[in-house]
Amino acid sequence: MKRARVGLIGAAIFAVAAVAFAQAKPDFSGTWTIDAEASGMAAPPAGAPAGGGGGGRGGGGPLTVKQTATELTVERGGRNGGAPVATVYKLDGTPSTVQMGQNEGSATAKWDGSKLVITTKAGDNETVQTWSVAGTALTIESTGGRGPQKRVYKKG
Repeated sequence: MKRARVGLIGAAIFAVAAVAFAQAKPDFSGTWTIDAEASGMAAPPAGAPAGGGGGGRGGGGPLTVKQTATELTVERGGRNGGAPVATVYKLDGTPSTVQMGQNEGSATAKWDGSKLVITTKAGDNETVQTWSVAGTALTIESTGGRGPQKRVYKKG
């Protein structure tokens, strides 16, 4: 009887720890607008439109993010006002095929605690993005191609 009780207590502790770990993963869903000042970017002149969809290309356009338990979908405005471009990442660390400009690449997304690390490779180019959220701010830090970059977005 005591063994059964110890087993139940152990299982309960494990279940609570698993729930706490699962809750440590933030939901990035929403529409995010660049915070030029927090990103160290010059703000556009009054009346000028915000930068176009760039993501890893250094742009500062808005992001629309949809997240499920298994996928993260990131939609950015197209180049020069073109149609929005959506990229889908699998959240289990398996590769996803992604478009990188004119080239096709491979991306993996894995959780590192409460941060999401997305590694994208196309040919000899590799970019690593680390996504984190604090309150209503999404921070995407990236290394690769153009050197280190930090973009901070506000929700809404």
